[in-house]
Amino acid sequence: MYDLIDTIIHIIVPIALFIFIATFALFAVYAERKIAGFVQDRLGPMETGRYGALQTIADILKLLQKEHINPTNTDSILFKAAPILIFVAVFTGFAMMPWAQDFLPANTHSGLFFIMAVISIDAIGILMAGWGSNNKYSLLGSMRAIAQMVSYEIPVGLSLIAAVMISQTLNLNEIALMQGIHATETIKFLGFWEVNQVGGIFAWHIFQAPHLLVVYLIFFIASLAECNRAPFDIPEAESELVGGYNTEYGGIHFAFLFLSEYAMMFLVSMLGVVLFLGAWNTPLPNIGALRLADWTTGLAWGIFWTLAKSMTIVAIQIWIRWTLPRFRADQLMNLCWKVLTPIAFLCIAISAIWRIFVMV
Repeated sequence: MYDLIDTIIHIIVPIALFIFIATFALFAVYAERKIAGFVQDRLGPMETGRYGALQTIADILKLLQKEHINPTNTDSILFKAAPILIFVAVFTGFAMMPWAQDFLPANTHSGLFFIMAVISIDAIGILMAGWGSNNKYSLLGSMRAIAQMVSYEIPVGLSLIAAVMISQTLNLNEIALMQGIHATETIKFLGFWEVNQVGGIFAWHIFQAPHLLVVYLIFFIASLAECNRAPFDIPEAESELVGGYNTEYGGIHFAFLFLSEYAMMFLVSMLGVVLFLGAWNTPLPNIGALRLADWTTGLAWGIFWTLAKSMTIVAIQIWIRWTLPRFRADQLMNLCWKVLTPIAFLCIAISAIWRIFVMV
């Protein structure tokens, strides 16, 4: 009986995650169009549905009905497998993400390491897409994307090490627990004043160790490059590369590439929330008799806070895309190797000092 229940759960959870990601992508595309319109002083989509709310759904339905065209001389196996591999790599990363207290698909002691490992497979899929397309624009776009992703994985990894040195665990659920009123160890605001019963925003890692705010900024900037989001969208660079590594794709295959990009946006946003911004813990503190933190906890509240924080970060990603111009390739590499990486190394040293001499 228990085996049957476990089997059903193992089937339902991935399906529910896929439905959520697909729904999120539809919402995010519509939000991106509207935010772009606002930034550029125009209306955005307005014709299909009220205020254009059904425009994205209409576009997706049209995309799914498109004929799949396999260009001449492509490597058919690589060309068809690449979008699936890219999406599966990103989708698998959600298996370790905690949505609320004790509510996560898989709870392991190496969850953070697992996420970084599976996400790195994304680069292999992009290379397969560029090489298998037999198109010079696709190949050049995939080479740019891989160079960018491999480079920016360094500051991402270093920023995660700085955070893990404070938390002393790779278990994302335990990291989340450390940032709320349910913490098993003493929480200190700025490393000095105990806030175990206060909770709220003061228990977040960026306040427990203030240098983690800088670490989070490094993580956020590098994650934009990992997602190929502006101002780091050189791999796609429509003005010179037509569409980058996805130039030859259409129909359902392009839909998977499209879905993967927005799923990656949410995944890195949620990961940053878990590591630095309190995860599913409420930002509202207990103030005297006003027990805001106690009243806004639980399963439903945990999911709400996780989604609210992650969606806010996604909105900032979209806002940045339509605000900042694209970097040149040399500027992109200089930022990675000469700015973010040295600062990340410095933050690791500060994390070590903070953990030994302050968080005792």
